[in-house]
Amino acid sequence: MDRELALEVTRVTEGAALAAAKWLGRGDKNQADGAATNAMREIFDSVNMKGRVVIGEGEMDEAPMLYIGEELGTGNGPEVDIAVDPIEGTTIVAKGYTNAITVLAIADRGNLLHAPDMYMEKLAVGPNAAGKVSIDDPVEKTIEIVAKANNKAIEDVTVMVLERERHQDTIDRIREKGARVKLFSDNDISAAIATSLPGTGVDLFLGTGGAPEGVVAAAGLKCLGGDMQGRLVPQNDGEIARCKEMGIEDPHRILMLNDLVAGDDAIFSATGVTSGTFLNEAKFLGGGLVETDSIVMRAKTKTVRYIKTVHNLEHKPNYYLKSND
Repeated sequence: MDRELALEVTRVTEGAALAAAKWLGRGDKNQADGAATNAMREIFDSVNMKGRVVIGEGEMDEAPMLYIGEELGTGNGPEVDIAVDPIEGTTIVAKGYTNAITVLAIADRGNLLHAPDMYMEKLAVGPNAAGKVSIDDPVEKTIEIVAKANNKAIEDVTVMVLERERHQDTIDRIREKGARVKLFSDNDISAAIATSLPGTGVDLFLGTGGAPEGVVAAAGLKCLGGDMQGRLVPQNDGEIARCKEMGIEDPHRILMLNDLVAGDDAIFSATGVTSGTFLNEAKFLGGGLVETDSIVMRAKTKTVRYIKTVHNLEHKPNYYLKSND
């Protein structure tokens, strides 16, 4: 992939964040998601690439844009697979909570897992513990391994867990082991990425969440030298059949990082809509100016860029701020 592509796709997440931020705290997650999706789709068509959506807003009959299989870009440039989430945390935006982002991942054609829209059991760690943990291990053993790898006492290890009833036993066991639990309500992409970013204090992420989000997070972790394992959790025969339709013959096997994101290169870009673990929210400064906070990373070079941008909305196309009416 061209290195210029990393900065080009940051414009995509920035634009989606600008559109979504207009709906912050207004109680309408569908309008927020529609605005972000519209902006993201429009900007993609100005990027020099032959892109294909492999993880998006759903099948063609479910989504008018950014649907699975949709072609994006100018048609010139590298052939790539694209995984998008116009807003990771639509409810967060609607309620004005923290940790909502616009996010995407790009890899060479054929290198992103075509993850079905179902649950996935996930485990993520930073570079020090990469290759040393297993999703099959008891959580107590995993905490010991991560503590040793990060040169921490067990009581100083921080584990991110999505706050859901299905995770209560895991939460109890983490606390009994003596580690710290940090619960979050939505957006497990940010939680997984936080394990590999310096300064977050997060050592381990685990739990069951969306499989498509797992692939996006895996791209970010690959850029940072972290590690991730996943295992699909189909709920019925229909979901098992769906896995096989998408090329996953054994839906219960452990998916390693290179199964989720193959090859040696990937690009991950995210922009904050609301403030969170490692990105600040889109700030309306007055006078038509809005400041966005983004991160863009590339796996091949392990480059991580934090980009703070001031946008003048008077000079932006209407689709940035258009509603989903």
